Amino acid sequence: MKDILPDLTDWVAAGDRVAVATVVGVHRSAPRPPGAKMAVNADGRVVGAVSGGCVEGAVVGVAEQILHQGAGPQLLHFGIADEEAWDVGLPCGGEIEVWVAEHRPSRFECIAAVGGRAARVTVLEGEAAGAEALVELDGGRESDGTAGRAGGPTLPAPDRNGGGPTLPTNDGNGHQPANLTLSASLGETALDAQALEAAGELIWTQRSEWRGSLFVDVVHPPPRLIVFGAVDFAAAVCTLARAAGWLPYVVDPRRRFATPERFPDAEEVVCAWPDKAFEQLGGIDPATSVAVLTHDPKLDDAALLIALRSDAGYVGAMGSRRAQASRRERLLEAGVGQDELVRLAAPIGLDLGATSNEETALSIVAEVVAHRNGRGGGPLTHASGRIHDVGETSPDVAGSGDGRRNPIFAGSGDGRQTP
Repeated sequence: MKDILPDLTDWVAAGDRVAVATVVGVHRSAPRPPGAKMAVNADGRVVGAVSGGCVEGAVVGVAEQILHQGAGPQLLHFGIADEEAWDVGLPCGGEIEVWVAEHRPSRFECIAAVGGRAARVTVLEGEAAGAEALVELDGGRESDGTAGRAGGPTLPAPDRNGGGPTLPTNDGNGHQPANLTLSASLGETALDAQALEAAGELIWTQRSEWRGSLFVDVVHPPPRLIVFGAVDFAAAVCTLARAAGWLPYVVDPRRRFATPERFPDAEEVVCAWPDKAFEQLGGIDPATSVAVLTHDPKLDDAALLIALRSDAGYVGAMGSRRAQASRRERLLEAGVGQDELVRLAAPIGLDLGATSNEETALSIVAEVVAHRNGRGGGPLTHASGRIHDVGETSPDVAGSGDGRRNPIFAGSGDGRQTP
């Protein structure tokens, strides 16, 4: 969404009609993941992409039918045979489904613009095809990208007129439940329930996916990495994390070490004990990773006692194997359960043979990224399956959006569609 948002916003402000094409499903390899978008305005200007260039012409043709001929939304299936893939621009082969519909401005774009967290759910098949609803945390918490913190951008209050149901979900702290709220009904109680359940998972895993007859389109802030311990190599961790698209934070109660000057790539340096620091940062949600690096038991344990009982997506700790054994005993004595302790990645990092600060940081950030993507971090030469997992989420044969079935075809790139 963010790659087309500036142009989309300008076109809407100028009063242009716009059609938006969204990748909603992929099979095998594909150049763009679910959620990738291309927008076409009534003057024929295009921004974004849904493939490597081989199907854009066909998609533009459908967008023009919607904008100029009154056609309804369409679900397109593009299948590229392996032997044809080089000729049409998809050297990896694969198949993609693309949903094309006229753009209807909504709060979803506002949330995306400020780096917030929400999901737009669209019905792709059946009688309700084309119906849309916004899912966000009740009251807009995190929708404005501030995670409950002061000083960030804000949005208008969510519009609950004609709103749909709510569903309890974690608030990111693991203690007080929050509600996911559907802005409007999708027309069926069962669809509303499916939308809330799917969105409740995907807004935290930060993936857009096709679930049943629904496409859940997720926008989210960058994932957070909270580094507990203002140690020397924490600066390198922040630099690499930011380069990878994460928001790094440094936490340490020792004022002598916790200074912004030492960590120029940190989003924020918080001088406080873990309980106060995590509260100041808006809590620990499933999209947050925690790396504990101080080597000081009283500091490390204070952070781990909170992190292991939170919804953090990853928790790792620095230290030798002997130190890990001692830490394990201390945490068990403090009441941490075996099911909580098994979450701890310690010693932290991948086995790279790291010796310098930069190599140590690379080892840590690499493990954090691998864990978030559900990978073990081993050599690709020993791995099987797809190298780039963009999510195979669509049915074997896609529906047209109005109950009809589209044949599998390859886009020629010039607007023609070849059965």
